Amino acid sequence: MCGIIGYIGNQQAVPILIEGLKRLEYRGYDSAGIACYDTEKGEIVRIRAVGKISELEKKLRDTVIRASTGIGHTRWATHGAPSENNAHPHKSGPFVVVHNGIVENYRELRSKLTQEGYQFTSDTDTEVIVKLMEYLWNENKNEWKAFQKTIQNIRGTFAIAIICEHLPDRIFVARYESPLVIGVGEEGYYVASDIPALLPFTQKIIYLNDKEMALIKKDNLEIYNFNGEELEPKIELITWSPTLAEKGGYRHFMQKEIFEQPRAISDTIKPYLNVEKGIVSLPYASALENVFNTIERIIFVACGTSYHAGLVGKYLFEAFLGLPCEADIASEFRYRPSILTPRTLVVAISQSGETADTKGAIKVAKEMGAPTCSIVNVLGSSLSRMTDSVIYTHAGPEIGVASTKAFTSQLAALVLMALLGIQIREGKTSDEEFISALLEIPHKASKILDSSSQLEKWARPISKAQTVIYLGRNLLYAVALEGALKLKEISYIHAEGYAAGEMKHGPIALIDERVPVVCLTQRGFFFEKMKANIEEVRARGGKVYLVADELLRKEVSELAHELFFVPSTHDLLIPFLFIIPMQLLAYYVAVEKGTDVDQPRNLAKSVTVE
Repeated sequence: MCGIIGYIGNQQAVPILIEGLKRLEYRGYDSAGIACYDTEKGEIVRIRAVGKISELEKKLRDTVIRASTGIGHTRWATHGAPSENNAHPHKSGPFVVVHNGIVENYRELRSKLTQEGYQFTSDTDTEVIVKLMEYLWNENKNEWKAFQKTIQNIRGTFAIAIICEHLPDRIFVARYESPLVIGVGEEGYYVASDIPALLPFTQKIIYLNDKEMALIKKDNLEIYNFNGEELEPKIELITWSPTLAEKGGYRHFMQKEIFEQPRAISDTIKPYLNVEKGIVSLPYASALENVFNTIERIIFVACGTSYHAGLVGKYLFEAFLGLPCEADIASEFRYRPSILTPRTLVVAISQSGETADTKGAIKVAKEMGAPTCSIVNVLGSSLSRMTDSVIYTHAGPEIGVASTKAFTSQLAALVLMALLGIQIREGKTSDEEFISALLEIPHKASKILDSSSQLEKWARPISKAQTVIYLGRNLLYAVALEGALKLKEISYIHAEGYAAGEMKHGPIALIDERVPVVCLTQRGFFFEKMKANIEEVRARGGKVYLVADELLRKEVSELAHELFFVPSTHDLLIPFLFIIPMQLLAYYVAVEKGTDVDQPRNLAKSVTVE
């Protein structure tokens, strides 16, 4: 959840740390801080502030720090309310730490250290890490050994970076189930929780794996596993352009990312689909070739927006392959007794590839002998390394906390995976009509974006509501859930998505003239059913905001308070197009209400702790 940045090299550290923190602020924005070894003062200078990075910058305006080594942190509070005392970095003796994760045995460690005479100044679990390191260092005066022993005594999840006044030319880092990457630059080394923080400085990345630690100096680094065995660093080149992590003239990252979806969908499809032959090839998922011939069931596990993508996957795979499928919330799946066999494929979906509950679900699946596959957006992420197969989406960095282009890219990956399943199980190439419709999706998505101003007009009345209901059927039920989630996340309006047929089983009690009802409908069999639901809403005074297939223009012309039409497409591809108006509507409502669109309260981008 929190964001870590670090630098050691030949340049001034403070501007690098601040730039990195700004690019990590989507991971947490309750407080922020930096700590640097000031070469003129001969000591570590620590500056912390409550609130966003801008508050930290204000404190730094009148402070001159000459430093080429430093660490920084932006916090999403877990233990302890947002305050300057609880803000990272935390200091004890000569050591300063930044941490992302949760120390599960912090009470036990705190009690022990208190008995040894250490006084705590914060309510955080993190402070025990740096107190423990000082305590262990006092035993032998060896910083590296003290760091190793500190890691061995911590239970929980963590990404840690520590600097020391005695050794200003090095940074100690370690990770376990929380992301941490090392950047290799011409002028030094960088450490960060996520790749976007490093893009302005380098595209050469070393992924630190679970149970690995590193000793980083200005001109070299050493990587070890937790057993102390030295490992060979593996440098990978990230192809993301630094400009992808910029707003590029848009008011918000979320707005930019909504408008990037035609490219993101296209970039996810094209590398894997041979259009002329109608063949799908997934280079990192070769294990699926054997799996698809033997499986009898598929389970999609994910959280939040990715879970809604999994629901779409359930409908897609049942339609394409005739296999029973389930979509399960990862935090429920991992703690519930599951019946898994080698004939059950478990598919994990996560934008970051670091979602704690989704990783936990995959651990369960692997322990029970089930084949696994992940759909992720980040090369080298934890999930991609945990699963037998991986399908990479090509959305580029997604900075806005409310996920948009990651969702549609995940849908693209699920479609490709389903097509591969047909290819393997039935030995036939993909249907030309379906492939043609799939390739038209980016263009049709662009058409919707060109009409976005229509949805902006809906924002004012909806922004005044206390509750909004979203209704859809079949694949559009999943879109209704995702639409409601988007509105909740960034506008703070209570919103719920329902399968429209369930409306009479409770939600209809909420409907009156003050409740906007967003209805999603496609042509065909489901339209007649949905039409009846809309009439029931109107009969109770509800205001209907209808998003419909453009082929239904005549049938729905007098059916709703407001209308928006999406281009017609193949029935199994409609989520790609219907979700875009939902994202735009949530965005415009949030702007109308004046909320913080990119960094909504209490939320962080990547949920790396339970």
